[in-house]
Amino acid sequence: MRETFIAIVNPAAGGGRSAKLAGVALSRLKAAGLRIDVIASSGPGHASELANEAYLQGYRRFLAGGGDGTAHEIINGIFSRGPVGKVELGFLPLGTGNSFLRDFAHGGADPSFEALKIGRKRGVDLLRLRHAGGTLYSLNLLSVGFTADVGAITNRMFKPFGHLGYLLGVFVKVAQLKRRPFKMRCDDEKQWDERRCLFLAFNNTKFTGGTMLIAPNADPSDGLMEYVRWGPIGRLGLIRMLPRLYDGTHIEHPLAERRGVRRVEFALDGPVDVMVDGEIVTVDCKELEILPGAMDVYV
Repeated sequence: MRETFIAIVNPAAGGGRSAKLAGVALSRLKAAGLRIDVIASSGPGHASELANEAYLQGYRRFLAGGGDGTAHEIINGIFSRGPVGKVELGFLPLGTGNSFLRDFAHGGADPSFEALKIGRKRGVDLLRLRHAGGTLYSLNLLSVGFTADVGAITNRMFKPFGHLGYLLGVFVKVAQLKRRPFKMRCDDEKQWDERRCLFLAFNNTKFTGGTMLIAPNADPSDGLMEYVRWGPIGRLGLIRMLPRLYDGTHIEHPLAERRGVRRVEFALDGPVDVMVDGEIVTVDCKELEILPGAMDVYV
């Protein structure tokens, strides 16, 4: 195992902000005594290829230079190869969302840099989704329904606007509101849940979209995913509820449900849009499970 970190930097993250700031951030860490090799990704999916190759070369300490999407690619590049030994992940939070880090600190990049400098880390869980075409891993959350619909249109049309873009996506999808069933069951349940809903979210961490507190009770180290379900609310009720998504009180609404689960089984009619760590994929979901303490993260 190499003691050196491999920093995989996405220059496009944060609307190009990562390309401008990564050099200074890495210099700060090197000045603090960290040994870091650096490589840049060149497009979607490339960070996964680089992480896979780095693992084969003996790297076990990774730095994600970008946002949640960069970390997502790195994790999938490592874990998609099958069983792996313990790996470590630190952050250069230079992207748009950086939702994962908000569970631990709200001071921008400085708390992340401090954790790396002093070697402060903790074991965290991962989510593993098995779908008809393969396997995906998630550090933050996986969701279907309204949240994925918003993510899809935001990525397609509004991503350059950052948090404002996500809000624009919310209002577009309120106007185009869909409430539909996603046939699933959790843990040892015998009956399938086929109720219509606004969204289903399976959360390893509290935040999504950078600031939306979808799962205020989530704990990334408790061996459980926080399952949040919203029933078929109407447009007016949803508009009234939207501000509550930012302080977590939305789960007090009569149409909201939440609980900790370990495994989810799906029986969908076919592929659906799924939001995974802020990225949108269209897959036929089969099984979602928690992998307790799968990796160490510097936070």
